[in-house]
Amino acid sequence: MKKQIKALALSAFALLFISISAKAQEIGKNEFNPIQTGVTSLGITPDARGASMGDLGVATDPDANSQFWNPSKYAFAYSKASASLSYTPWLRKLVNDIFLANLAGYWKLGSDDNQAVSASIRYFSLGEVNTSDGEGYTTQSLNPYEMAVDLGYSRKLSDSYSMGIVFRYIYSDLGFSDSYAGDQTSGASAFAADISGYYTSYPIIGRNECQWSLGWNISNIGSKVSYNNGEDPAFLPTNLRIGTAFTFPLADYHNLTLAIDLNKLLVPTRPREMDFDDTPEGQQAYLDALEEWENMSPISGIFKSFNDAPGGMKEELREITYSIGAEYSYNQQFFLRAGYFHENEFKGNRQYFGLGAGFALNVLRLDASYMVATAQTSPLDQTLRFTLSFDMDGLKEIFGKK
Repeated sequence: MKKQIKALALSAFALLFISISAKAQEIGKNEFNPIQTGVTSLGITPDARGASMGDLGVATDPDANSQFWNPSKYAFAYSKASASLSYTPWLRKLVNDIFLANLAGYWKLGSDDNQAVSASIRYFSLGEVNTSDGEGYTTQSLNPYEMAVDLGYSRKLSDSYSMGIVFRYIYSDLGFSDSYAGDQTSGASAFAADISGYYTSYPIIGRNECQWSLGWNISNIGSKVSYNNGEDPAFLPTNLRIGTAFTFPLADYHNLTLAIDLNKLLVPTRPREMDFDDTPEGQQAYLDALEEWENMSPISGIFKSFNDAPGGMKEELREITYSIGAEYSYNQQFFLRAGYFHENEFKGNRQYFGLGAGFALNVLRLDASYMVATAQTSPLDQTLRFTLSFDMDGLKEIFGKK
């Protein structure tokens, strides 16, 4: 018998952003209305530094992982080049073979210290999935995954402001077919781009020189991703992130950074049947709205996302998530971090604290973070992240090069 089994249901579970908590269980289905996108793994924080500060980083100091947060920061990077490798075991409270791996880095161009090129590769594995026939016998094993490869360029436009752009290729392989039945499926591909800006200044407050930065990043502007041979198109998680960070010295070699990020998905809300009258006219209006949503272009969807929620402006404001975080550093060698992430209970109910630490030498820096969800039943609780970074200027110092 011809069979075609899709792993989309599994992926929706494995990419879970919604905290399964007692509070979420109390939310009525008429109120609970999160935005639906494809390739949701693109929104998972890859590095330990950003995660430990409550999933923020659009305006913090540049590092090797700025490709995810704000690539325009690379133009202000202190080192000539740097690279990092991050690893995140995902949903370990539920399964033990789902993970996110991310490799990122940059290289400053020229001698004027004004521009940089950057790149990153992220791979999200959903682990091993076994399928069975009607009698319960295992027929196949597969390893669904999602990945993204991107290349960026950033440049200073003035002494205090820079902009950056990133081009990204996305591949999502979440399904498979019974090859013996001749029914073949292929993964879904998409192309996207990011555009970002970063402003930094050094105001004098009292006798201390501080640093104040602003950042913004619109990420994943691109084509839709089409599953099931194009029959199930989905919007990419296009996202607007804005934020600010302020760093001030506590004493010699002791600095404290405070930061806040705001996020909004630039994706139109999918129409729900329950929001329309239970009449022939109402049902037809629902079908028309659903068809319009499915055929809407990504660019139109960006503008539509600001005024499309069934609940009006009140629900639009619910779609904004925020992160607040702090980082203490001693001599740029030892770091302590903490932060908090909040998402409205009607839009996903992700609410958690981040904790972390880091230690840097001339060449290497190791960062780790730990997530503590506000609900003990959340599958995101106790998530660990590890990031290992390599500084090329440190290598030059070791080998005596200038």
